Amino acid sequence: MPVRRRFDPMTLVFLLLALLAGTAVYVLHGPAVWAEALARAAELMLQVAPIILAAVLMSGYVQTLIPRHAIERWLGRRSGARGLVLATAAGALTPGGPFAAFPLVVALLRTGAAFEVCVAYLTAWSVLGLNRALVWEVPFFGLDFVALKMLVSLPLPFLAALLVRPLARRLMPTPC
Repeated sequence: MPVRRRFDPMTLVFLLLALLAGTAVYVLHGPAVWAEALARAAELMLQVAPIILAAVLMSGYVQTLIPRHAIERWLGRRSGARGLVLATAAGALTPGGPFAAFPLVVALLRTGAAFEVCVAYLTAWSVLGLNRALVWEVPFFGLDFVALKMLVSLPLPFLAALLVRPLARRLMPTPC
């Protein structure tokens, strides 16, 4: 049976910040601008809600479908360079924004992936994203620029994993 996580206090912090920002907009700009801002926020929520729902569903499916021993073998603390290479490749190939990547990383952490492997995945996703490179970077900067950027960025997920390993062992002695 899954363990229920306690209420995250950061949720309360963000709710308080949203309330303060909304109050500031209302006081400084009036009710019409506040209503417009609220409408924009609702529109954005409707736009990202399907992505978040799909990502959270995928996260649950990963935790259920992939056996813990497989995650531990391929991405766990003893996976070594193989785990880092897999995480780097998966991060570079994962399309979408943080709504897609973050729930997947949470699922991997909860099913036995090493912290440093997840850091390598997120680093690769952010600096080596092939989808973003093809859709946005190549048209703006050209192929030569993007190829060179990718080449010099390739070591970053491995470096991030190596730098975070001692900290992860000290700060997170047991998996999430």
